[in-house]
This record gives sequence, C-alpha cells and structure tokens, in this order.
Amino acid sequence: MAAIKSDFRYSTSLVYNNYPWPESPSTKQRAAVEAAAQAVLEARKKFPDATLADLYDPLAMPPALAKAHNHLDRAVDLCYRPQPFDTDRHRVEHLFALYEKLTAPLMATGKKGRGKT
Repeated sequence: MAAIKSDFRYSTSLVYNNYPWPESPSTKQRAAVEAAAQAVLEARKKFPDATLADLYDPLAMPPALAKAHNHLDRAVDLCYRPQPFDTDRHRVEHLFALYEKLTAPLMATGKKGRGKT
C-alpha cells in the first residue's frame, strides 16, 4: 500500500478550490492578480520546449518565471491583508483561520441529529 505524500499537489481543476478566497478583494486587487497570473503564463511561453518539470525545477527555474511568480504571490497576498506575510507558516495559518471561519456554520455544535432525543 502506497503512503500518501505530504507535499502540495495541484490539478488543473482544483488548485483554486483548495484555498479560501479573500473575503472582499477590490476590483483593483482582482485585476492585479489577473495581470500577474497572465505574466506567469507569458514567462512560461518564453520556454516552449521546456516541460513543467523543467520550468519548476527548484535548482534551475528560469529567473523570469520565478520573478513572475513572486509578483503573483504578492498580488494574491495583498488580497488577503494589506501587510505581507512574514513566512509561509503565517500565510498558511491565515488561510486555515479563513477556512475555519467558512466551515464553522457547517460544523454546528450542540445540535441533536434527526430522530435523536
């Protein structure tokens, strides 16, 4: 039996569904994210013969692509709060807090189930 890996996994249909979207990003913030995401796609187009594995090799990622991703990360971070996250841990803690807030109504406590007294 294979163990489930502990690293991050993404798919073309689920990547954005796994994270709670910021509560109220402005039109300007959304536009900044869209522009930065497009810049990532444009940076990737500069390497038409490279696979995603080639492009995202942590030791050989093209600087232009890394820079585009850094801009995208900053644009997304600013949708969540005005100050940048100090660490990835702070970012994840913030996302989990939002997730808990979103799921709290689904986890109603103290209610009796149907047919129970």
